[in-house]
Amino acid sequence: MIFTQSDEPLDVTLLLFSGFSLLSFAATLDPMRGANRVLGRPAFRWKLVSMDGADAVASCGLPIPIDGAFDASGRQDALIVIAAFDVTSYATRKTLAALRAGAKRSAIVGGIESGPWLLGFAGLLDGRRATTHWEDLEDFAARFPNVDVRPDRWVVDKTVFTTGGATPALDCMLALIKARTGYSAALNVASLYIYEEARSGADVQPIVSLGRIRDHEPRVAEAIRIMETHIDQPLTISAIACRIGISPRGLEMLFLRVVNTSPGAYYLALRLHAARRLVLDTSLPVADIAVRTGFSAIASLSRAFRRQFGLSPSQARRSARS
Repeated sequence: MIFTQSDEPLDVTLLLFSGFSLLSFAATLDPMRGANRVLGRPAFRWKLVSMDGADAVASCGLPIPIDGAFDASGRQDALIVIAAFDVTSYATRKTLAALRAGAKRSAIVGGIESGPWLLGFAGLLDGRRATTHWEDLEDFAARFPNVDVRPDRWVVDKTVFTTGGATPALDCMLALIKARTGYSAALNVASLYIYEEARSGADVQPIVSLGRIRDHEPRVAEAIRIMETHIDQPLTISAIACRIGISPRGLEMLFLRVVNTSPGAYYLALRLHAARRLVLDTSLPVADIAVRTGFSAIASLSRAFRRQFGLSPSQARRSARS
């Protein structure tokens, strides 16, 4: 277990799959550099590898120099898999066998953002608690029925840890630094990034990052959180207002002042953006997408989708894949 106090350097192998989020990569790697700087000693040592030794390319197109090909027979304290787009295309028999072999030679194996998908395909999450990026949680749970899927920001289950996107990865790394080197060091590393809101693993991943709205107008923040949890079965604005102890007219005025749109329009846009993610990032039938995002029929979704994005769901899918 690496989440425990130790003065020994932690050897970390970061296994990159092209298409990864640059921010998730930085949130995983740079806290280790920051800890070494704060502590004045090599508390962490790392190397960057890819399956074939070729440079990995982030989703933004930036190539990342690699130290070499992944050696499944090598040993490391932590093997961390970082992936995002097209993750299923990397789940080849050879890659999954290498992950299983590498996990046996690691004290812990981790998955960042879509990295948990590869761990899942390799069978490394069976019988364990795990998470992934919030956009994929439902599909992740359906694909891996033997995994106890949580909406948490990050999850540690004995010899495996998984995280959502970039800031959950940063939270997880700060927790690792705190566990190994102390609370003071973790605070100092967080201060390097002027990061003031480190979260626990059990905090749920939000769909909308509310930032200062929570402090400025908590009633709007609570209304948005309620909307997030009722994408598939939308509540009325009156019901949302009742839950937060305000009149529908009062909620309308708050949204217009804080978000510059009505709560109804915001709620619809939230559902439509969820639909668009499913259209572009999955192969789900449009009928299923309509159900998941609270539309009574394909026609209802298509009309609202076209008004919002200028294309029907089918047209948007074809355009993205052409």
